[in-house]
Amino acid sequence: MAAACIPLAPDEAYYWVWSKALAAGYPDHPPMVALWIRAGTALGGETLLGVRLLAPLAAAAGSVLLWRAAEDLLPGRAAGLTAVVLANATLLFGVGAVLMTPDTPLLFFWTLALFGCGRVLATGRAAWWAVAGLAGGLAMASKYTAALLAPAVLVWLLAVPSLRGWLRRPGPWLAALLGLAVFAPVLAWNADSSWVSFIRQGGRVADWHPARAAQFVAELLGGQIGLATPLLAMMFGAGSVMAVRRAWARDPAWTLLAALLGVPALVFLQHALGDRVQANWPSILYPQAAIAAAGLGGAWRRLRTAAAGLGWLVTLLVWVQAASAPLALPARFDPTLARLGGWQAMADEVARSARAEGVRAVAADNYGTAAELAWHLPPDFAVLALGDRWQWFDLPAATAFARGGQALLVASDRAPDTGEATALGTLDRGRNGQVAAHYRLWRVLGRPGPEAAVVLPSRRGAASRSARPGARLRATAPPWTRQGP
Repeated sequence: MAAACIPLAPDEAYYWVWSKALAAGYPDHPPMVALWIRAGTALGGETLLGVRLLAPLAAAAGSVLLWRAAEDLLPGRAAGLTAVVLANATLLFGVGAVLMTPDTPLLFFWTLALFGCGRVLATGRAAWWAVAGLAGGLAMASKYTAALLAPAVLVWLLAVPSLRGWLRRPGPWLAALLGLAVFAPVLAWNADSSWVSFIRQGGRVADWHPARAAQFVAELLGGQIGLATPLLAMMFGAGSVMAVRRAWARDPAWTLLAALLGVPALVFLQHALGDRVQANWPSILYPQAAIAAAGLGGAWRRLRTAAAGLGWLVTLLVWVQAASAPLALPARFDPTLARLGGWQAMADEVARSARAEGVRAVAADNYGTAAELAWHLPPDFAVLALGDRWQWFDLPAATAFARGGQALLVASDRAPDTGEATALGTLDRGRNGQVAAHYRLWRVLGRPGPEAAVVLPSRRGAASRSARPGARLRATAPPWTRQGP
């Protein structure tokens, strides 16, 4: 129900646009999230639930895979059910079950790869390597952080003497080739697109601000405490320590958990020494952290109910606030406001302003704003997206605008860098009297130039809606100030 009620976040709207221009890659991420949204909307229509349909289904199927992996790795401890309860009580999994981002397919396929490795260990059958390899390739086609899976598995096989024999057998190597074959279309798209996606993501590795290392590391740890919720973060940390201790004794199952935890964690920690790590990046740690936490005994076992209960409570509160905002919280205390608040009311106000100006084209120079407008505006408006990133999309070029056509531009406070512009006013987006963001409206004339301008898709059957509370237009003084190109 939450997936059908929570407003679309800007990134989700952006990925919905991807699903209307399917390709083997995009400037920001691999294509899996676009494929999932395309499948969901084909089944559920151009609705909130349609965009997110595969998210709750993947959460349910991933829970089954996590249960089986825990039972294979820690047999006889009822670890499967515990791991599933602990994982799904985290805010990360709770949000991931109702929103559609690249982390959604990433976590599913990463868990499938973990399941495949667990089956290899439990059965000794080489066929399960194919499952792990296929899952690894699909995870890589979801998000590039999945590249950490292969080195972690290699560390596992090298660290356990009884498993080194696999390196002399074809199973793991064929699995790696299978994963590479699945990922090959993404490589080909990048090669044909000036490696834009790899440069955009890989360029972050070069960022280096060591003077702020303490701040970045603190943000990394704080973000995980928030996404896991505090008690579960404690359990996951204790489980990770246990995994490392058992790996020192060469226990095969615990060594797999330690490798899948340690290799990515070290990479994220190294990155945090020089630049900020976004809170969701370490999401790939959570499935194995939940299994490790399920293997804890003693006082940690008695903490399970309280930890899971707190996690579910926090997740429920976030769902309710995101869907209906019963609390009028300031933006600094409400992370749902900035991302989700007031988009429909804003689109209604933009549509009214555009009609008053006699234009039927609305433009935006921020990808999230453009995508939200494409989702919310009636289909009689053309939504134009401005910016260099759009040159990599198979979307119609805004040729009429580039030849001097008129549009209503929704932009930040800076003057627009396009053609002739007339300031119309400012627009606030928010809800319950709390402002999430400020925008300026401009009437602009397009001009030829190197900057890409494309026409975004619209939802079929969308109709004009009356304005809702949350957005307000204020006249700018003087109201018809001319701005140079």
